[in-house]
Amino acid sequence: MTDFTSETDARGRVADVRTIACIGAGTIGAGWAAYFLAKGYYVRVWDPAPGAAPKVRQLIDAAWPALTQLGLAEGASPDNFTVHTDIAEAVAGVGFVQESAPEVLELKQNLLADIDAATADGVVIASSTSGYSMTDMATRATTPSRLVVGHPFNPPYLIPLVEVVGGEATSAAAVQWAADFYEYIGKSVIKMDREVPGFIANRLQEALWREALHMIDNGEATVEQIDRSITDGPGLRWPIHGPMTTFHLAGGQGGMRHMLEHFGPSLKSPWTRLEAPELTDELREAVIAGVDAAEERSVNDLIIERDAAIIAVRNVIDEIKGRRA
Repeated sequence: MTDFTSETDARGRVADVRTIACIGAGTIGAGWAAYFLAKGYYVRVWDPAPGAAPKVRQLIDAAWPALTQLGLAEGASPDNFTVHTDIAEAVAGVGFVQESAPEVLELKQNLLADIDAATADGVVIASSTSGYSMTDMATRATTPSRLVVGHPFNPPYLIPLVEVVGGEATSAAAVQWAADFYEYIGKSVIKMDREVPGFIANRLQEALWREALHMIDNGEATVEQIDRSITDGPGLRWPIHGPMTTFHLAGGQGGMRHMLEHFGPSLKSPWTRLEAPELTDELREAVIAGVDAAEERSVNDLIIERDAAIIAVRNVIDEIKGRRA
């Protein structure tokens, strides 16, 4: 039994995991299930909603071609999962739990407490929450020391990033174990030093999203123009160099120091409005109409295109990084 009330070294035990419980069978939960299956694990999915089983089957089947292109672990099968409506049954004998329930705080608090009560001692329980802190979510759990945030990006079967952070009552050993496990299964892990509302990637993504809504609301840009400004602009640089390194290169041979000296004063220019605009009916309809006008293809067709593009970009980036390693 692992004592997650002390800073014990959890390294090495990640290889012992054979079965994983995915609590919640929505887009994120089923995406996690597909990823774990592709890595050769057996997966138990819990969801009390009627019709959960065929929904999970559909999402896994839709993700499997992309996962096959990325490479499957030995013995991986899209059929190595079961669907349950009883939490105790779903978590019995598992080595890790990934919770991906809807973003409702009280629901998360109660569900994590139930999972904690039913899961064997020493098993780390991670939440896919995109905004809540583990400190707030763990208030009703008996063993909050093993509860961590493992925040993925959608779709979790393709995007490698996972942000890992504990709450005030989480053991450092549990955080380290979760980070080690995610890395072991091929994820790119940010182990955060402390809790930050919205984590890191969501905070940056939200800033861009808010400014885009302001520009639409003020008639300054269309949905199509905003999307193209990223896909054909800075988005082409970000897969290999993030925004900080991109600005470092903007300084030429002088690097970040020259960039800040040259462009630093423009930070005072009133270009951006970080406060969110009021999401009025007019703005809501303008955004929806803009998307409809810009994209005539179905959601399924767009998902196929997105997955193919992500795989291609990841393969190229992996090749470049491999050459410089």
